[in-house]
Amino acid sequence: MSVHDLRPKAGETKITINLGVVDLGQIDLLVQEGFYTNRTDFIRTSIRNQLADHAEVVKQAMARKTMALGLQRYSRKDLEAARAAGQKLQIHVLGLASIADDVPVELARATIDSIFVLGVLQASPAIKAALAGRIH
Repeated sequence: MSVHDLRPKAGETKITINLGVVDLGQIDLLVQEGFYTNRTDFIRTSIRNQLADHAEVVKQAMARKTMALGLQRYSRKDLEAARAAGQKLQIHVLGLASIADDVPVELARATIDSIFVLGVLQASPAIKAALAGRIH
């Protein structure tokens, strides 16, 4: 397996979990018996099954919290339009919220009122630092 194979695919985030040795051994046995291609396949399948079991709860919570689902990109043009309209953005995302690299800190401060992301926030370190008090 090459180093490239170990990197997360685009749109994926790598996480680390702690498992007991018995659980890990059982996963390895299922992989060995051909139920799953590898440990990652088992874990992804298990997570997807749990999310499917709780899909209605997730849907209701998202509606209650008025969150966008999936990928939300905020470009310099988007933020300049918000500033021109006198709007302040409340960014609420379940998934990935991305603020473009060319967004100046001053523009982000002027247009982003709050950020709440369940998932991943992609933004420059300068933007994250400038908006630290607004990220929840």
